[in-house]
This record gives sequence, C-alpha cells and structure tokens, in this order.
Amino acid sequence: MPVNPIADQIRLYARHLRIPTFAEYQDILRRMKPDDTFDELLLECMKAESIQRQENQNRRRLKAAAFPYHKVLDDLDVTRYAGSISALFLNELASCQFITDKKNIVMIGNPGRGKTHLAIALGLKACALGFDVLFKNAAALSTELMEAKDNYTLGRLEKRIQKAELLIIDELSYISFNRHQSELLFKVISERTERGSVIVTTNLSFSQWTELFENTAMVAALVDRLTFQSYILDMNGESYRLEQSLKNRK
Repeated sequence: MPVNPIADQIRLYARHLRIPTFAEYQDILRRMKPDDTFDELLLECMKAESIQRQENQNRRRLKAAAFPYHKVLDDLDVTRYAGSISALFLNELASCQFITDKKNIVMIGNPGRGKTHLAIALGLKACALGFDVLFKNAAALSTELMEAKDNYTLGRLEKRIQKAELLIIDELSYISFNRHQSELLFKVISERTERGSVIVTTNLSFSQWTELFENTAMVAALVDRLTFQSYILDMNGESYRLEQSLKNRK
C-alpha cells in the first residue's frame, strides 16, 4: 500500500480532535458518486460521526442502567390484561413523554404478570431516546443504601441515583424493611418528586404496603409521593410464567 502522508495526518488529527470516523473518510469517499462535491463528502463524514457518537452514548446509557436482562414491548401480550392496558396506551408510555413530564408509573400485580418485563422494556426505550436510566431491585437498593451509609458514601450514591431521569425500582414486594431502610428508600423516592420519574413494580396493593415498612405514617407519605402525577397499572391476573410452564408440559 503506497504511503499517503496526507491521509496519515488526517487520521492523526481525527484522533486528536476525537472525531474517529473522520479517520475512515476514505471508506466514505469510495461510496461517493463521481460528481459528488467536497461539501457532500464532509456532510457524510459528519453524519457518520454523529451516528457513531449516538451509538456510543446509548451503549454507555445501557451499561449504566444495569438492566438484569433485556425485554421489548413487542413480546408483551396486552390481550392478557383484559382491557386494563391497551396497545395504544403502551405506545403512549413507550414515547417516554411521562419522563419529560416527570410522572411516575406504579405497576401492581401478582407474580408472573410481566411487570418487570414492561419496566425493562420502557427503560430500554428511554435509553434509546437519550434518557439516563437506573434499574434497581428494591431489596438490593435498600442494602446498597445501608452499606453506603455505613461506609460514609451515601451522598455519592444518592447523587448518582438522583441523576437518573428514570429510576426503576423492581419487586417492592418480597421483604420488609426496617426503620433505617424505610427512611433511606423514602428519601430516594421523595427527592424525585417533580424532579425525575420512578417506575415501581410490586405484588402488593397500596393498602398492603404497611407489611413492608415499620413506619405506617411513612407508608402514607410514600404512597402520596409516588402517586402524585402518576399512572397506576393494574396488572393482576393469571401468571404468564405458569401458563407457559403448563403449555410446555403438554
């Protein structure tokens, strides 16, 4: 391959200026038509750089979100919700306007009804649209908050949580929280009121949340914060996982 000092300098400056796709300008040039202008070449280089940056940013958002796995809305059978959740409504949620409006979503339903599936799918949509998302299991979050408090790093953790434009708290159902854990969770959620969105998935109706928290007065305040400007999704019904298991046995 002949030495091309100009091309070498372009690659050097592209790295220095942090526009790596410009270093591959020759690949773009080969795709251009003979009568294309320099302006058109420059435009294609800029488009390629913009696309690459968006892809890199989305990868970083997905990594930071810490989803346990990926789910998509297309795999969710809305007919199982007996009209309580329509495809049109899901499309509205998928636009993520609720994040822009700083509204919350509380998904209530028995196990196996697709609550986590829907929460993750909406979180992935949010990432793709450029929102910062953070996924946390409720029990793991309470433990993480307590450990951060003991290690004098609570402020740093709370700042990272509050930075997320969408916080997903999954499975607020299975374990009860002591007074200290309750206070820390309450603080995380209450500080997001009109500042950021929260999605909560739970097996318990609001009246049963007193089983989770020692302080019943705090439960009332927590529900008040969460339901302020929020969507409450009733997802009760037959377990999808049980249905699939029974089908697989036949």
